[in-house]
Amino acid sequence: MGIREKRQIRKQMLELHLGDFVENSIGKRIVEKDMLAPELPEEPEKKVWYRVPVPMGISGDGSEYYIYVKIADPKKLCIFFSGGGVAWNEYTAARPVSGGKVAAALPNYYWNNLRPFTQIMNIDMGIMNMKDTGNPFRDYSIIDIPYATGDFHVGNNEFPYKGEDGDNHVLYFHGYLNFMEGMARARNLFGSPKKLLIAGNSAGAFAVPALTDEILSVWYQGVSDVTVLSDSALLLYKKWVSTAREVWKAPQPICEAIDSDNITLSWYKALYKKYGEKIRYLYSSSTRDYVLSAYYNDVTYKKYATDEDVQKAYFEQLKEMVAELKKITPNFHMFINNWEIPLITKGGTVHTAVREPYFTRFTQDDVTMARWLYDAVNGNLYDVGMELLESD
Repeated sequence: MGIREKRQIRKQMLELHLGDFVENSIGKRIVEKDMLAPELPEEPEKKVWYRVPVPMGISGDGSEYYIYVKIADPKKLCIFFSGGGVAWNEYTAARPVSGGKVAAALPNYYWNNLRPFTQIMNIDMGIMNMKDTGNPFRDYSIIDIPYATGDFHVGNNEFPYKGEDGDNHVLYFHGYLNFMEGMARARNLFGSPKKLLIAGNSAGAFAVPALTDEILSVWYQGVSDVTVLSDSALLLYKKWVSTAREVWKAPQPICEAIDSDNITLSWYKALYKKYGEKIRYLYSSSTRDYVLSAYYNDVTYKKYATDEDVQKAYFEQLKEMVAELKKITPNFHMFINNWEIPLITKGGTVHTAVREPYFTRFTQDDVTMARWLYDAVNGNLYDVGMELLESD
């Protein structure tokens, strides 16, 4: 091993330890400062985030699972599917996310548990932020379905794998069971809303078209004013059908709906076939998503990294995706942005926006995503940023 390789390894190890230290320090501070969302009491207050244990739920590593709820306006409810990566085989199952792996740019594919640090990802940012006066959804009641299973919230399997430590482990792909049990726990907290927004970011954005039928047919049958939003859900993969059937063991109807390498498009086709124009359909993405392009690079070329070439490939895929969604219905409306954050987006563009600080701050065509989404749920539907898809 040469000097250059040794330096690279030392640098990577330093970044690994530093990243884990930062994550653990933030988690410790959240606990010590009593910043964890309290467990739901018998008489909950309005506009307070609560943690609701799900006794039958289980995170990917076998630890506890819970959902978050905020009780506010009883007439307006948002059911939100959180994101956090995906696992599709033994290799990816063996590499869950950690602060250290992120900092060291090591392969890390999905969050496998709920810990103090993950609370930051689930509440108090973007559409969840009650303190942001620019957030028009502050008065919405919200059910947040956290993500810790790597299966787009649709799994029902216990998947054995050999970890990086060489030991045998099990990944609990229980996303679907967690969703069902979580909804059963939350349903009694909310009456019959007049307006329902079903949204998700990243992995949760894939879940939106897969599970909306479940929500409308089981939990909220009487709601007619329904809007769905997938924020950043594009990952082409030829083995989605076998992954859903054999790795995740998702419910049969969810598996049967997958008819292409574009799992999101397949699920939206099935959703529209059943509900047609009874639902408002929304989709959002940045033009060269630095995260999803890295995942695409991995499933296609076995290289977990983003670069100019795969970002361009994502851009071309996005153009086709938008066109195909518009074929489902011209009333499928888009929010396309080209937002960049130097040092983070690695030459590409942001990954998701609905649950990020720039939900209310960044604009495209002089419109924030918050404004576009609020207009949409109130019947004022339009596209933003479509001209970005016309460039080479």
